[in-house]
Amino acid sequence: MTAVKKHFLPLFLLTFLFQSYAQEMSFEEYNPKSTLVVSENIVEKSKYPFIDIHSHQFKMATQDLSQLIASMDNMNMAVMVNLSGGSGEGLKNMLDNVNRNYPNRFVVFANVNFNGVGSPDWSENAVKQLEQDVINGAKGLKIYKSLGLRNNDVNGNRIAIDDSRLDPIWAKCGELGIPVLIHAADPKSFWDPMDSNNERWLELKTRPRRKRSADNPAPWEQIIAEQHAMFKKHPETKFINAHMGWYANNLQKLAELLEQMPNMYVGIGAIIAELGRQPRAAHKFFVKYQDRILFGKDSYQPNEFPTYFRVLETDDEYFPYYKKYHAFWAMYGLDLPDEVLKKVYYKNALKLLPGLDQSLFAN
Repeated sequence: MTAVKKHFLPLFLLTFLFQSYAQEMSFEEYNPKSTLVVSENIVEKSKYPFIDIHSHQFKMATQDLSQLIASMDNMNMAVMVNLSGGSGEGLKNMLDNVNRNYPNRFVVFANVNFNGVGSPDWSENAVKQLEQDVINGAKGLKIYKSLGLRNNDVNGNRIAIDDSRLDPIWAKCGELGIPVLIHAADPKSFWDPMDSNNERWLELKTRPRRKRSADNPAPWEQIIAEQHAMFKKHPETKFINAHMGWYANNLQKLAELLEQMPNMYVGIGAIIAELGRQPRAAHKFFVKYQDRILFGKDSYQPNEFPTYFRVLETDDEYFPYYKKYHAFWAMYGLDLPDEVLKKVYYKNALKLLPGLDQSLFAN
C-alpha cells in the first residue's frame, strides 16, 4: 500500500501567519470591547415626554402616521417637529394628512427656495409664500446648510447667510412669531487638513465627500460669522442654532455667543457625543443655559435615541457612542436635574411653539 504523505504547517508558522493577519487589520476595523466593568442604565424611554425639535419626514404627506406614532410612543416622544415641510401645495398636503389623523402630535416647518435670489421681486414673493405657508399651518421656518454652502444667486455668486436680500424673510419670521431653525456649515474639522491631527479623520476617510478645502466655498469661520451677523441683525426673531452651532466641543465659546445673542437657542441634534465626553462641563453648561437648549435628534433612527436619554439622564460612565466614525471615544452621563430635563425635553420648545397640546406633558 502506498503511504499517503500529509503536509502540515509548523505551529510556529501558523502563529506567525495569524499574527501577521491581525497586524494587518485596518484602523476602521479595530473596535475593541471595553473590559471596564461599570454600572449600566440603558434608558429606552425618556423620563419625561419630549419634543423632537429636529426631525425629517419627507413623505409625511402620504405615509401611514400610525406606525410612526407607535414608534414615538415607545420612546415617550410627545411631538415630532418635521423640518422638511417644503412650501405651497406640498406643505398643505403634509398638514392635511397630519390634521386628519394626529393633529396634536406633529408640527411642520416650512422651507424657503433660494433659487432666483437677485431677480426682481424675489424677496417680496418669498415673504408672501412664507406668510401663506404659516396661514396653512406651518409653525416655523427651517433653513438647510445649502444656504452658505451651495445656494447661488442669479449671477452665480454664493449667497451669504447674512445677505441683505434675505433680511425681509428673517424680519417676517419675527413679525409672525415663528422660530427659524438653521443649520449652517458643518463641523470645522471638515475644513481642516486631513492628517493625524484631525479628530474626524476616520469619518472623512470613510465618507470622503464631506471633506472640504480651507476655502470651499468659503472658510468655516466666515460662514459661521455670517450666521451670527444675521442673528444680531434681527434681534426680534428667535433662531434655533442646529447642532449647537458646531460649538458643542467649545462650550466656553458657545456660552459667549449665547450671552451676545439673547435671541439664539441651540439644539443638540447629532452632537450628543461631544457633550458625553465632558460631563462635568456640559452639566454646568446645561444648568446655566437651561432655558436656551432644546432636544433634537436630526435623523429619525429609533435605536439611537436611548443614547441621548442615557447621556442626559444618567450618571453612567464610559459607554460607547453608536457611530464609531463620529466618535471613537467613550461617553459619560450628565445626570441633569429633573427641572433641567423638563426644559430641554419640552418646556423650552413649548415657549417657541405656542398652541401645542399641553395635556401631552401633564407629568
